[in-house]
Amino acid sequence: MASHGKKYLGAREKVERDTLYDPLDAVKLLKEVSFAGFDETVELHIRTSLDPRQADQQIRDVVVMPNGLGKSVKVMVFAQGEAAEAARAAGADYVADTDEIVNKIQGGWTDFDVAIATPDMMGTVGRLGRVLGPRGLMPNPKAGTVVQLDQMAGAIKEAKAGRIEFRLDKTANIHVPIGKLSFTAEQLDENLQAFMHALRQARPAAASGTFIRRVTLTSTMGPGIKVDPYAASIS
Repeated sequence: MASHGKKYLGAREKVERDTLYDPLDAVKLLKEVSFAGFDETVELHIRTSLDPRQADQQIRDVVVMPNGLGKSVKVMVFAQGEAAEAARAAGADYVADTDEIVNKIQGGWTDFDVAIATPDMMGTVGRLGRVLGPRGLMPNPKAGTVVQLDQMAGAIKEAKAGRIEFRLDKTANIHVPIGKLSFTAEQLDENLQAFMHALRQARPAAASGTFIRRVTLTSTMGPGIKVDPYAASIS
């Protein structure tokens, strides 16, 4: 079992481990107990009652954080012709419209955060599955990352504004960043609310009983703080 330093242990002592905090109170406490010398990422970890082995109990959806994520998002677009030009005009960081870039990715290069593709490029994208898949970078229609020409600009804008994809992992958990510790408590709370609303909307019809079992708020170096998943402030 990994041992923690004095600063971490000191921060953890300020957190009542059996208390379910109101979301805004949890955010304020997380900022209060921060001790790292850098701008930490704030994360939510959700334990669900779903069975990941069942196809009808999967979750894969997207949400746009109202206050962004506090980081620069690099967007790769797989497109050709007019769609490639539209992607460049909309601010895409990279456009894979040549074999050179495709081969570079095939060799393991993935210096981007989001990948978007037009339908006609999915054959090319499919050949890159071994590289993109494990990194969560495969364009997918359900995630809104396979788009038509007229949707290109909007998709890139959303990706750069803080649009994230979330999904159920093999242990029935969901993990998402909701911003940076330098955000105000109100900004982090708004992002948390937006995500919880999207998660409830994404609840599979086959889910039964208590859908959300546990919500934990944490930062890169900080202790976990339990959040009341049914607090009145979460819509």
